[in-house]
Amino acid sequence: MPARPSKRSRLTQRWPALRRWFGKGLPAHAGQDASAQSIRDYFRLKAQSQGYTLSHSQQRVIDCMAQQASLLCATPTHTPPSLYLHGAVGRGKSWLLDGFFQALPISRKRRLHFHEFFAQLHQGMFRHREHDDALAMTLDELLEDCQVLCFDEFHVHDIGDAMLITRLFKALFQRGTLLLVTSNYAPEGLLPNPLYHARFKPVIELINARMQVMEVGGPHDYRSHARNHAHQLFTQGHYVWPATAAQRRDLNLPQQDAPPLALPVGTRHFQARLCEGSRVGFTFNDLCEQPTAVMDYLELCRRFDHWVIDDLPLLDECSIAAQQRFINLIDVLYDQDKHLTLLGRLPLRESLAGHAIDLARTRSRLGQLQEIPPA
Repeated sequence: MPARPSKRSRLTQRWPALRRWFGKGLPAHAGQDASAQSIRDYFRLKAQSQGYTLSHSQQRVIDCMAQQASLLCATPTHTPPSLYLHGAVGRGKSWLLDGFFQALPISRKRRLHFHEFFAQLHQGMFRHREHDDALAMTLDELLEDCQVLCFDEFHVHDIGDAMLITRLFKALFQRGTLLLVTSNYAPEGLLPNPLYHARFKPVIELINARMQVMEVGGPHDYRSHARNHAHQLFTQGHYVWPATAAQRRDLNLPQQDAPPLALPVGTRHFQARLCEGSRVGFTFNDLCEQPTAVMDYLELCRRFDHWVIDDLPLLDECSIAAQQRFINLIDVLYDQDKHLTLLGRLPLRESLAGHAIDLARTRSRLGQLQEIPPA
């Protein structure tokens, strides 16, 4: 059944807590002002234009976002509680985040992919390592006077990153930044490695204390719908199997025995199989069985728009480290909206079996590629 905006949101039950948060009363009509209504209208029209029916949980999130917009515009010197959206892949978390960012009637806002932001954060802190507070200086450079910061696809698997994320979140809240985060994981599911999870509990507690945590559910994986992706370069890409010589020739792709080319990336040289104009090609081994990192993929994305990744193996037979690099690589290509041609020996579903934690997100994203099977 279609979920329609209610005249009185369930979030009205939270007004007493919000009044205590700000230490003063709110006008009775705060949830009905123009800022809140513009958020609701934006999502209603966007869903109608794309043929979507909003789930109950999506509508609850939209109501919450409307209240946040109202509070931001009514009391700009105070920051409403931040928002943490979690749920299974393809349930509309990024769609909700993008809509809120587009419809929010303020200018001091930023929408960033977490991979890219975190790489820039590391680089900035290294540049300012001689200063007492390298983190604060880096945030001043990256965010300036940003009032609302949106992070898509937030996840944590490395204990070193986890410690920096704890400092980052504390610094953002101290700056009065409203943080909106999407993740496949509830806060308690972040950094699931049992060796490190206990050390990450302070940031989990911080998220639960300073952010409104909401699950985005529903029965449909919206990424599996072919419509409404024509504007995305990534979804115009292909998965080619079994990658015969005839398929490669017809699609103007490198032959399987293409000799390696030395491609400088930063201070190192990568092995590429194709490098011409805006096109670049690698084998899975070139990128994922070697000690590559997200910053390497981002640097390559700045130089190339069309990617070919050859010889996708059965991921289940690869090390967890190689699987995680592949997950990170697809995240970056998807976030940067690059055209991808992926070649494997077997159907995509069989190739993507594996046990890495974030592989469900990768399956969902690669499932949007156009599959070219044998003739």
